[in-house]
Amino acid sequence: MAVRPLLSFVLAAGLAAALVTAGSTAVATTPLQLTLPAPTGPDRIGTVSLHLVQAGRLDPWVSGRTRELMVSLWYPAHHADRHPTAPYMEAEAWASFEHNRGIPAGSVVVPQTSGHDGAPVDRHSGGLPVILYSPPSGGDRAVNTTLVQELASHGYLVATIDHTYSDDEVEFPDGTVAHRVLPARQTDQQLADEVVERDKDTRFVLDELTAIEHGQNPDAEHHALPHGLCGALNLNQVAMFGHSLGGATAAATMLDDPRIKAGIDLDGTLFGPVVTAGLDRPVMLLAHQGKTRDTDPSWGPFWNASAGWKRDFQLQGSQHLSYTDAEVIFPQTAGVMGLTPAQLAAIIGTIDPARAITVESTYVDAFFNLHLRHRDEQLLDGPSPRFPEMVFQP
Repeated sequence: MAVRPLLSFVLAAGLAAALVTAGSTAVATTPLQLTLPAPTGPDRIGTVSLHLVQAGRLDPWVSGRTRELMVSLWYPAHHADRHPTAPYMEAEAWASFEHNRGIPAGSVVVPQTSGHDGAPVDRHSGGLPVILYSPPSGGDRAVNTTLVQELASHGYLVATIDHTYSDDEVEFPDGTVAHRVLPARQTDQQLADEVVERDKDTRFVLDELTAIEHGQNPDAEHHALPHGLCGALNLNQVAMFGHSLGGATAAATMLDDPRIKAGIDLDGTLFGPVVTAGLDRPVMLLAHQGKTRDTDPSWGPFWNASAGWKRDFQLQGSQHLSYTDAEVIFPQTAGVMGLTPAQLAAIIGTIDPARAITVESTYVDAFFNLHLRHRDEQLLDGPSPRFPEMVFQP
């Protein structure tokens, strides 16, 4: 089986570092404060991190260790201003993130999120629909924070999952950081095996959310959960999305776990039995420019085998990383990294970053509104004159 590159943050980090070398890096004397776009929904946002240990399951990639994960919950909150906002990443994880993506040390300051740490849950009538998120291989649970915050601001609880040792950096409560141990380039079989383990991670997290809903606290350090979290979830309305191998994880987990009612694959090649089995529940494929069901060898068979509601869109002017916070972070760090406009476009495409974020979040929100709340905005029925950049693939 041929070895081929995995389009993920692992290879993007190498690309960014190479472009820094090619450019004329100039580190500012005063570090640049990075920012994230403010979410547009009506709800204020709370967040909490959980350290979860899966008793009885050995880690698949580090011998002799029990499987441990870090998960963040993002949710509608009240009294948010009484709680500080959470950083994009904790300090040691952020230092690793900078290094792995070629951002000069000390040149920027980690952005703050709109999530207020530990704020009480705003309990909506009918409960909060739950959305699971899986990051790209070599990314981490923070790399789609912009989109995650947007969903939380519209009344969803989003659980973002760090797949330890598959992700680049996972910081645990004691300050230790678990780094990726998998190679950047893997065979199709290795990628399929990785998806299997991420599938197990995701189903475990959903089990733990069920335990929380029933009044338990699964956090390994027994840190207090946000007030109002227990009993606030609608676990009859669960969906999932992910980017790159996270998108593959979403599809694979849907096949294995009927609790997940709908899913979105953000530009990810699929692996494992789901490619030929397809899905009988709603699924949406969002692709970068040039990626189609003909160019991706997994998308065509998956599409043909899927008997449920399905949609396929392609965002013009985008690159693979346009479906992540790279659209937010790299334009801000281009100066300190010495990136030319052409080099920046090689990472995040030519579409205006703010427009890319608006289009992506609108389509993702419309999908979850349709399939978790049964609110049909008719945006997903075909081409939209409001969003000509998002090309409908019949």
